[in-house]
Amino acid sequence: MSDARTEYYENSENIRPESMERITTKELADKFIDEQIEKLRAQIGDGKVLLALSGGVDSSVVAALLIKAVGKQLTCIHVNHGLMRKGESRMVIDVFEKQLGANLIYIDATDRFLDLLAGVSDPEQKRKIIGGEFIKVFDEEAAKIEGVGFLGQGTIYPDILESKDGIKAHHNVGGLPEEVKMELVEPLKLLFKDEVRVVGSALGLPDEMVNRQPFPGPGLGVRCTGAITRERLEALRESDAILREEFKNAGLDKKVWQYFTVVPDLKATGVKDGVRAFEWVCIIRAVNTKDAMSATIERIDWELLEKISYRITHEVPGITRCLYDVTTKPTATIEFE
Repeated sequence: MSDARTEYYENSENIRPESMERITTKELADKFIDEQIEKLRAQIGDGKVLLALSGGVDSSVVAALLIKAVGKQLTCIHVNHGLMRKGESRMVIDVFEKQLGANLIYIDATDRFLDLLAGVSDPEQKRKIIGGEFIKVFDEEAAKIEGVGFLGQGTIYPDILESKDGIKAHHNVGGLPEEVKMELVEPLKLLFKDEVRVVGSALGLPDEMVNRQPFPGPGLGVRCTGAITRERLEALRESDAILREEFKNAGLDKKVWQYFTVVPDLKATGVKDGVRAFEWVCIIRAVNTKDAMSATIERIDWELLEKISYRITHEVPGITRCLYDVTTKPTATIEFE
C-alpha cells in the first residue's frame, strides 16, 4: 500500500470512534446534519465545490447536505460513463435539475470510458481505470469553472473498511492524486449505509431516492465481469431492467435491499427457435443487509424467478440461460467484482 493510502487509513478522522452513536432516528440524524453543515461551512468557506453525482443514495445525500450548507457554491457533475443502468442518467437529470434545483453538468463520456476498458479483464484494473478517468473528467470540468477548490465524494465507512482490508479497492478511498488540485469533502465517511438513508430522509429527499438501491461507482462495469464488450454490456442493461420491473411489480423493491443481474464472460449452449444457440449466462442476485458488511440472500418465489428467467432469455438478445446466486456475504461480496 502506498504511503498516501496508508496515511489515509491511519488518519484518526477516517476511523469511526467506538463511542459514536448509531444514527437510527430523525433526532439523531438532525443532530448529525447540523454538525455536518457547520463543518462543511468551516471547511469550504466561500469556495466552490464540485460533486460527483451518480444519483445513488450516497452522492444524493452529500448533494443535499452541501446544498443546505453552501447552496449555489456547489456544482454537481453527472458523468455518463456508459456503465449506467437503463434510463439512469435521464432520471438523475430530471430529479436534480427539476426537483432540487441543483447546478448540474451532464457529461456523456461513454466512448471515452469504454475505449479505455476494451480488453481489460482484471477487476481491480477496471476499477482503477474507471476511478482514474472520473478524476480526469472532474479535473477537466474544474478547469472550466473559476475558483473550484473542493471535490465532494459519497465515501461511506464500508468503502474505507473494504479498501483497508484489501477486499476490494474503492475509487473514492485513499485521497486524490497530487495533480488534482482540490480538497476532498466527505461528510458521510463515518456512516454505514442504513445511517445514510436515515440522514437522507431527515434532509427531506424523496423516498424513491433515499431507498434507492446502492449502485457501485464503476457501475455495470463490475457486473459485466471479465473484459467488457458493448454487446454484453447492453444485454446486462436490458436484463437488469427486466429484473427491476418484475421486482417492483411483485413488491420486492421495498423488501429487498439490493438486486441486480450479472452477465459474465461465460457462454452456455441453449436452444432458441429450434436452433442451437451458444450465448451468455445471466446471473440474478438479490441480498438483504443492514450495514453492507454482511448480507443474506432473498428467498424468491419460484414462479417469479421462472417468469424473470423466461423474459430475460426471450427478450434480451444474446442470453440463453439464467442462474440465481444463493451465496451470502461472507464468503461472497455483494458485487461480483
